[in-house]
Amino acid sequence: MKSIKIWAGLLACLILLCFSYDEAFAESTWASKCTTYGEIKPNQNPSFQHINCLLTNAALEAEIPPEVVKAVASTENGNWRQFDEKGQPIISTDNGIGLMQITNQSDYNQEKLKYDINYNIQAGVEILSNMYKRTDLPKIKGTGRDIIENWYFPIMAYNGTKPVNSPLIQSNGLKNQAAYQEKVFSLLEKDSYLYGTKLGQFPFNAADFEYDPNSLENIRFKKMEYSLNDQIHSSAYHFQKGDKVLVTEDKVKLRLKPGSSSIQKQLVKNSTLTIEGDFIFDQSLTSLNQFVWYPVKTEDKKLAGYISSAYITKKLDVSAVRVMWGKTELKLGQIGKVTILSNTNLVKMESNGSLTTVRPMKKGEEYRVYSYKSNHGGLYGVGNGSFVQKSAKVKYETPSKRKLALLAK
Repeated sequence: MKSIKIWAGLLACLILLCFSYDEAFAESTWASKCTTYGEIKPNQNPSFQHINCLLTNAALEAEIPPEVVKAVASTENGNWRQFDEKGQPIISTDNGIGLMQITNQSDYNQEKLKYDINYNIQAGVEILSNMYKRTDLPKIKGTGRDIIENWYFPIMAYNGTKPVNSPLIQSNGLKNQAAYQEKVFSLLEKDSYLYGTKLGQFPFNAADFEYDPNSLENIRFKKMEYSLNDQIHSSAYHFQKGDKVLVTEDKVKLRLKPGSSSIQKQLVKNSTLTIEGDFIFDQSLTSLNQFVWYPVKTEDKKLAGYISSAYITKKLDVSAVRVMWGKTELKLGQIGKVTILSNTNLVKMESNGSLTTVRPMKKGEEYRVYSYKSNHGGLYGVGNGSFVQKSAKVKYETPSKRKLALLAK
């Protein structure tokens, strides 16, 4: 009889746990970090900065760059609204629900998706995180979840890996600016970087993707790993007290308070600042700024204030060991090098796919290679959109395992 009571008690606990999980689903720890903005009222949209806080902390808990989650929310729902002017849940023509426009997700409570903004955000973040975990989507070699560009394909999958979202237009090989993930990255550059930073570009080839443009079947990805020529970017939300950062633009304003308040000083590009504490959201609840503010001090410690996360990047340790390879230094992201055996030309590819000469290249010169295209008999990408054509006039080599190991230290 006693064992029956024990089992009955355990069963009751399990039932209670299942119930409690669903009821408390939206009350994750990230939501509690935004309680200073007050209680969310039924059928009312919180202030923009309250939602900024919610999206930021939900993203950080899920190990997603907040810049990515905010740009997805902006693409799905430009004004960051859960409810319309009449207090009714926003539902799109394709049945996308609420702020994150959750569509065709039967595992989630449909009513809570409509009326609980925390639940809606949590669902969107979970779906996006699950897209990153997929093994059938390409990634950037040697990077992880903290790199913004590495979310290119998970963002695509959030909307759907259909032909409409192909990175390239199949008929002409040009970039598909109308693809969902391109729209998200464009908004990310606008709202999180204020157009001051360009995200790294993937060296796509038409052969990387297989699909019928007239079909609704998913794209088949033929290339699963990329190396980017351009600089890649980690989230600006992980700076800690004592970190050194560089100002990325000229005439950046050091503010007295976290917002559009009086100016302490205008900073020049590459000024060194020291982070003095955690980031802070804009003090004006009506502000539409998606970025955050960091308390900082100038290198000489004479000035202190707040700077927008849109204008800072981590200062790299220049004392790191240099790995030389012939005449050039081996760099992260480099896949090889070309040595010019006889005079030839550096070229670039125009929008119509044709090649034009950038400048002559002389015998004996060496160039780092970051990518390879099969177009025009083979093109070695050497950065800044320039290429060296594969021919008997050049010699291509890959770095040894020993040199790569030194670079990884």
